[in-house]
Amino acid sequence: MAFPTPPAVLAERDLRPAELENNSPAALLRLYAWMHLARTADNRILDLFRQGLIRGTVTGGQGNEGLVIPLALLADKATDVVSFTHRGLGGHLIWSGHLCDHLNQYFANAGSPTHAREGNIHHGDPSHRSLPMISHLGTMLSNVAGATDSQRRLGRPAVGFTFFGDGASSTGDTHESLNLASLLSLPVIFVIENNAYAYSTPVSEQFAAGTELWRRAAGYQMEGFAVDATDIVGTAHTLAAAIAKVRATSRPVLVEARTLRLRGHAAYDTCDYLKPGESEGFFARDPLPKFRATLAASLGVARLDALDAELDAFLEACVNVSLPTPRPNPAGMEAGLFAPPSPPLPWKPEPATPESLTLAQALNHGLRKILAERPESLVLGQDIATYGGAFKVTEGLLADFGRPRVFNTPLAESACTGYAIGLALNGHRPIEEFQFADFSTEAFTQLTLNAATMHFRSGATCPLVLRLPCGGGLTFGSFHSQELESTFLSMPGFKALYPSTPQDAFNALLAAYEDNNPVLLFEHKALYRRGRAPVGWDPNYREIWQPKQLRSGNHATMVTYGEMTLLAGEACDYFAAEYEKTFDLFDLRALSPLRLDSIETSLARTGRLIVLHEGRRTHGFGAELVARLTEKHFATLKAAPLRIAALDLPVPFAPELEGAFRPTKEKVIEQIAVWMG
Repeated sequence: MAFPTPPAVLAERDLRPAELENNSPAALLRLYAWMHLARTADNRILDLFRQGLIRGTVTGGQGNEGLVIPLALLADKATDVVSFTHRGLGGHLIWSGHLCDHLNQYFANAGSPTHAREGNIHHGDPSHRSLPMISHLGTMLSNVAGATDSQRRLGRPAVGFTFFGDGASSTGDTHESLNLASLLSLPVIFVIENNAYAYSTPVSEQFAAGTELWRRAAGYQMEGFAVDATDIVGTAHTLAAAIAKVRATSRPVLVEARTLRLRGHAAYDTCDYLKPGESEGFFARDPLPKFRATLAASLGVARLDALDAELDAFLEACVNVSLPTPRPNPAGMEAGLFAPPSPPLPWKPEPATPESLTLAQALNHGLRKILAERPESLVLGQDIATYGGAFKVTEGLLADFGRPRVFNTPLAESACTGYAIGLALNGHRPIEEFQFADFSTEAFTQLTLNAATMHFRSGATCPLVLRLPCGGGLTFGSFHSQELESTFLSMPGFKALYPSTPQDAFNALLAAYEDNNPVLLFEHKALYRRGRAPVGWDPNYREIWQPKQLRSGNHATMVTYGEMTLLAGEACDYFAAEYEKTFDLFDLRALSPLRLDSIETSLARTGRLIVLHEGRRTHGFGAELVARLTEKHFATLKAAPLRIAALDLPVPFAPELEGAFRPTKEKVIEQIAVWMG
């Protein structure tokens, strides 16, 4: 069914500052029309929810229209970047799409822009730089910062707009992002929607008495101010001036917009926490009826009544189109987890002559190749610029490619990862180095609930390489030695590579870089400088996504990855010499997606399985491998599978304790020998 034609007043989605200066009747009527549509749509959606026709829950923007509508109209929708919150339906309606598209999202039907994979107003429109929202609102700030910086790097005079509530302004991500935006001089307008409550918690229980949230701006060397969003025209004037200034100066601004809570946090919120008379006070300050009365006095009540009727009829026509739209079909849902395969990039076949390199040097060469050949690339992380990284993998890159392409980030892993996500959503391909894999846990929400889910819930690609120096054996203790592959890969949406040789590391970096998904690149620290090997251009670099067979044998199939491939090879040599038992040995290389065909073929022949990994045994990655491989071949196994892993302990510090904690050559040989009987 065709979507209804919007009223003519909705054809204009922009508001020019000059119109405000002249108090243009057409401009004021445009403001009113979009506010009326947003209010009535929010109210109608609430009615539909109460009728059981919309699932989950709904939140409303009633009381926020005096902020969101002027800002959305003033923004340059062809250039700017935004992330609306669950109070921003009116902004979504202005930014892009038809009202039916947005209603389909609420109905979670087959016409939903997210294929009904994402809830209600979380959807955004990444193709038009409206970034999809997640409920962890503080994380969205850095995404907008990254996408806005991407626009500026592409020569577009963009401004970013990010909304968050008074409650979310307390989160660490908010403060990390404000600091990052000021440090990098990013043209972002940070808007605190202060309606006096974070769900049911009043501001008096969130902040010290008398706190004015906008004053935090001074701590980040940025401008800050408050606006009364119940003054619609005044707010529009203030925002227009702020947008022009930010666009010209490329300096961020913090705005505290004082809005109203005319409805509760969500449809199920009874608002019984409000003080006596407080709700009535909110409605008494509602700017929409006051604005309507002002316009009616100058334009005539009949004209406003006719416009209201036209907008209301349009809304009902859209409901009548969206309501009977078929329910979504779950077929093919799993195929939507990852972005479709990308074609190989046109790499130069260099270096044509292999060089003898360590694994760290191979990664450095890979980064150099990417930076030299791919203008959309950039490398970021802590201490990676002048210092060259904690393990010197990025040594010399700053001198050769300059600070815009290779730069240090503050000690703020969550905001910096969110910033990289924003860059990736807008066409750049960032490579982020975590100083140690352990510190990536600071960015767990950004990684697992934002980047990894991005394509499934929004259809957007998020090409992001996350370098993770990991593993033990170097007496670094519990906070610098973690193996986190099972932790991260228990969450859907990541691809992951774990090379064990210099050539594989070089290949893995190229393959990860050109993938359109977030790719975890695990780099075992003990392999960085353990020997050298020839590294050169390999036209088959994409084979890194498949396991590699390192030994051939008949007695058992052994599967491992990372530094454990060295121990496994030594164990295979020992059993061949001492027991005359040979193994098929596979270096898994790609941990996600798992491609186990060649290993299954081997297991079907040998009937015995050994899985070796450095991570802890309980919930370790080996458990998944054993389950996958034995589900198909259990009936033909000649012995119970053998899992060799670390102890279920935090990583101990002293070398004697760490040696007892993690697999060693001697322990691997002993456990296999006992298993063989």
